[in-house]
Amino acid sequence: MQRRPLIRLTALAALATATGAFTVPAMAQSKEIKIAHIHSMTGPLEAYGKQTQTGLMMGLAYATGGTMTVGGRKIVVIPKDDQGKPDLGKSLLAAAYGDDKVDLAVGPTASPVALAMLPVAEEYKKILLVEPAVADSITGDKWNKYIFRTGRNSSQDAIANAVALDKEGVSIVTMAQDSAFGKDGVKAFKEALKKAKLVHEEYLPPATTDFTAGGQRMIDKLKDLPGRKMIFIIWAGGNPFKIADMDLKRHGIEIATGGNILPAMAAYKNFPGMEGAAYYYFGMPKNPINEALVAQHYKEFKSPPDFFTAGGFSSAMAIVTALKATNGDTSTNKLIKTMEGMSFDTPKGKMTFRKEDHQAMQSMYHFKIKVDPAFAWGVPELVREIKPEEMNVPIRNGR
Repeated sequence: MQRRPLIRLTALAALATATGAFTVPAMAQSKEIKIAHIHSMTGPLEAYGKQTQTGLMMGLAYATGGTMTVGGRKIVVIPKDDQGKPDLGKSLLAAAYGDDKVDLAVGPTASPVALAMLPVAEEYKKILLVEPAVADSITGDKWNKYIFRTGRNSSQDAIANAVALDKEGVSIVTMAQDSAFGKDGVKAFKEALKKAKLVHEEYLPPATTDFTAGGQRMIDKLKDLPGRKMIFIIWAGGNPFKIADMDLKRHGIEIATGGNILPAMAAYKNFPGMEGAAYYYFGMPKNPINEALVAQHYKEFKSPPDFFTAGGFSSAMAIVTALKATNGDTSTNKLIKTMEGMSFDTPKGKMTFRKEDHQAMQSMYHFKIKVDPAFAWGVPELVREIKPEEMNVPIRNGR
């Protein structure tokens, strides 16, 4: 049986009170705080987008004590489906700022969509809080001052995984999608390695299902090397673990990867002892906000919150923390001034928006996979929490 954490009654009451508060009024009113949530409601990253939406709404309820109100103004969330398409995401954000007159926007799910949306935020001079798209360039060379991000970036993922895997005598091949997400991830991972050797980078089309050709190239690079040999996977969606069908064990090759959503982690059960670093797993953080999130999620869905649910919740905590500080004032310049350097509590503990690039600095979690028959997925047991100050995350926007 899965153990549920102790429940903070006040937090649960706040969440429970908000049941039914998630609908969007047909007519906007002047006293409303309008937030567009542009995410993948359909498309290849639909599961990620839906989790983010659930977390965002739960987080807004929690942070406002169930009132969905800050400074006497009602929070209204307008969801929009970008379908994972950059051009659509761009037009939806323009419509949200221009036609819906939203005060700020949250999203999107995919990095290519986010990159298409960044100039729109600058054009309309409105905040876009990026969650969960991870490409470094979002808060790097494509960044502008209207962009904040609660989601982790590729460098944070990479540096955390380097902490877990970077040991003398280890040879590593990376396997990543041929996309901004994949390339940024590999670049940051490579820069973070100090002891292990990166011997090959393999990039494959994002929708790859047949890994035979790429797998053979990676095996050829590793099979004759001494010491520990690893394929480190950076992938979103699909099943990259099919690479294991090529009998990697025969060559002494291990697989390593970061965390993922629970359905994807069902494949982790085939790799007991696999190491990596994760953004979130519901059993890792120990704090009252995570306890409340886990308990309410079990209550509503009979299951624990997932990877991107925590991200959506964190974005809500950032928004409400800022709005409370401004007493509900949504003027962009005031929000930017408030949010730069702002710390806020999340299910992962404290996050802080770095002034230079508005990236949320946050903890990551070194894990080792354990197989437990009570769980449908490989359980990432915590090795240790990697604190923000342990990760020298590069500032890539030139500030």
